[in-house]
Amino acid sequence: MQIQPYVSFNENCRGAVEFYADVFGTDKTEIILFGETVSEHVCNKSDNTDAFLINDEKKRKDTKVMLSDIPPDDSNTQSDKITLIIVSDDLDEIKILYFKLKEGGIVETELQETFWSKYYGSLIDKFGVSWQLNYDDGRMKQVL
Repeated sequence: MQIQPYVSFNENCRGAVEFYADVFGTDKTEIILFGETVSEHVCNKSDNTDAFLINDEKKRKDTKVMLSDIPPDDSNTQSDKITLIIVSDDLDEIKILYFKLKEGGIVETELQETFWSKYYGSLIDKFGVSWQLNYDDGRMKQVL
């Protein structure tokens, strides 16, 4: 079984897609807009559906994250999201990702030692997505 996160944005998914492609070193994928997939009977063009991204996915190693803008007529908000957690045994990778993700965002916890990890940090990136980054130095297995 594989669990894949699906992250929703409020009309700024295109910028998030470009940002995460840079942060994680992934290819920029084809962008599909709501207006390209929804018939005019279902969606009025005055809703500016061409401005909303319907789906994009970022793949890195064995992880796939899907991204989309919230549909224009959906009552959900961006605050309905979850935190994405990165665990890696590559310390340089954790540091690089942390510093890239914190650009323009809000740091909740600077990278620091905890009882479960030599390096842990948490932040909210400039798109409002919450991240936790853990360096797996073996302590996590002892705690879990």
